[in-house]
Amino acid sequence: MVMKAYSAEFKADAVALYLSDPSHTFEGIGNDLGVSRETLRNWVRAERKRTGTSTAELRSSGAERAVSPGEVSSESVLEEENRQLKAQIRKLETEREILRRAAKYFAGETSW
Repeated sequence: MVMKAYSAEFKADAVALYLSDPSHTFEGIGNDLGVSRETLRNWVRAERKRTGTSTAELRSSGAERAVSPGEVSSESVLEEENRQLKAQIRKLETEREILRRAAKYFAGETSW
């Protein structure tokens, strides 16, 4: 099984998302982000160990937490994700155009 490397921004955003609402589950957030629930749980445990607080305390204060200088703001994470998504859109549009041209070419070539 291939291990994926996640950026610190992605991890921080995933943990913040989990901690932002007590109704969120590891399973739900993990499925939404494409990571296993155990991976997300380990990231939350690491955050708990880093801050020295319990998970319940983190979750209750998750929405009100201010971004400290050592943390990455969710705004920069969103900007990075937006940049990646725009690049992916350009790639997919190019692939679609290539397939469209190939379909026209092969449709004109047939003599039924």
